[in-house]
Amino acid sequence: MSNQNYRLEEKALEKIDARLLYITEARYGSDWHSIVHTHHFTELFFVTHGSGNFIVENQSFPVKENDLVIVNPNVSHTESGKNGTPLEYIVLGINGLQFKTEDKFDYSIHNFLHNREEVYFYLKALLHEVQRKEENFESVCQNLLEILIWTIMRKTQTTLSVSPTKKITKECRFIEQYLDEHFMDDITLQTLSDLTYLNKYYLVHAFKHYKGISPINYLIEKRISEAKHLLDTTNYPIAKVASVVGFSSQSYFSQVFRKETGLSPNEYRKSMNT
Repeated sequence: MSNQNYRLEEKALEKIDARLLYITEARYGSDWHSIVHTHHFTELFFVTHGSGNFIVENQSFPVKENDLVIVNPNVSHTESGKNGTPLEYIVLGINGLQFKTEDKFDYSIHNFLHNREEVYFYLKALLHEVQRKEENFESVCQNLLEILIWTIMRKTQTTLSVSPTKKITKECRFIEQYLDEHFMDDITLQTLSDLTYLNKYYLVHAFKHYKGISPINYLIEKRISEAKHLLDTTNYPIAKVASVVGFSSQSYFSQVFRKETGLSPNEYRKSMNT
């Protein structure tokens, strides 16, 4: 009789500070169409059956069974199937990390033909846990996620980089530019949410980190700034100034203008002409 005893060294273990947001089993057929979108978190797509195309940052490349596509935060992407071969995959949304490879792309593709069973086992285990929701399933999911991530890093030679929570995102830059160019339009949080495919709560939270104020307050400041310029350089009636900079009524414009400047529009105009 032989007995092999393997001991582990007592040392601090490196932990992955990431959280599973969701896991979904999807089938891309002819009856479903995806659109280009971005997320503030990382997504992992593992193709279980079929073939299709992935479009990332306006570049299209084919994907097939056993391919793993890693899409880091704030990278525009979508996917499509091919006629007769529906694209089936499992996708995970993971908050708090991004994968970094030597070429430093914000996305990468890897084939797991020779390691399919290992990766597929952890993905199916995650699906089982979220479907059954048995006691402490969230903790089980978190541990399975960490094992899956270490497995991916071993097989793909990627290094793990944690996404800073205050990272300036493409969505925030887009929102700022959109508000600068369209401040005269009727804009709500829902408008910005629809444009960026971001949850309204996260949108406000991220933009506050980026600019220090909410998107709507930024919009108001932009409108008041433009109104000051018009009041100082034109003879437009107050009602026209209000309309040009995007306010729905003269009374509301006057109310907001006084709140922001301490003066009414007429008082401000007179102060600029003295």
